[in-house]
Amino acid sequence: MSMTSMVVLGLSIATVLLLLGAFLATLRQDRRGRTSAPPAQVASFETPLAAPVSVPAHVGTDYTDPRTLRIGDRIQVHGSRARVLGAMYISWQGQEWTEIFLRDASRRYQRLSVEVRDGDPPHLEVQLWNDVPTQGMVPAKSMLIMEGVEFFPIERGTAAFRTEGDTGYPERGLLDFADYRAADGRLLSFERIQGGSWTAGYAQPLPPGSISIVRRAS
Repeated sequence: MSMTSMVVLGLSIATVLLLLGAFLATLRQDRRGRTSAPPAQVASFETPLAAPVSVPAHVGTDYTDPRTLRIGDRIQVHGSRARVLGAMYISWQGQEWTEIFLRDASRRYQRLSVEVRDGDPPHLEVQLWNDVPTQGMVPAKSMLIMEGVEFFPIERGTAAFRTEGDTGYPERGLLDFADYRAADGRLLSFERIQGGSWTAGYAQPLPPGSISIVRRAS
C-alpha cells in the first residue's frame, strides 16, 4: 500500500471516529433533555383553624341584671339565698357604681357592688363583698398586709352617695374609700362614712348567671 493510500485511510478513520463521537454526544444530550425534571417540592398547606366562636350572653335576657334588683327581692347568689335590704348609689369623678346590701339565710350581711366598666363593648362588673375585721387598721398609702397577704393601693378618694332602704347609713353624705389589689388579683377595700370608723371587705368577682331572682318584692 502506498503512502498516499495510508494517509487517506487514516483520515477516513479519523473522520468516522469524529462523526461517531458527535453522534453519541448528541444522543446523550437528547436523552438528558427527555428525562423529566424532578418534581418541585411543595410546602405542605394546613387549613387554618376557624376562629373561636362564642355567643355573648346578654345581661337582662340571658341572666339577671343586678341593676334591676329592688328592696325586698329574694335572690340567689352563687347558690345561696339572700334578701335585698337596701342600696347605696355612689359617684366619684364621673364614675358611678351601686352597692346592694344583702342578708343571707344565716343572717350574715353582704354587699354586691355593680359598675359598668369601659371596654369594647362596655361590660358589667359585679363583685360580692364580705366584711373582714380591721382591728383598728387604717388604709395606708403604700402596701399593707391583711391576714398575711400583701395588698397594693390602686385607687382612693372621697365620693358622694345617697341611699335607700335599710343600709344603716344616712340618706346622703360623703364616703371615703381606699381600694387595694393583691398579686393574685384579690381585692380589698376600706370605707368610712362621714369621717367615722373604717370598715373593710374582700371582693369575690361574680361571673354572669351567678345571681337569679327567686321572688320579686310585692
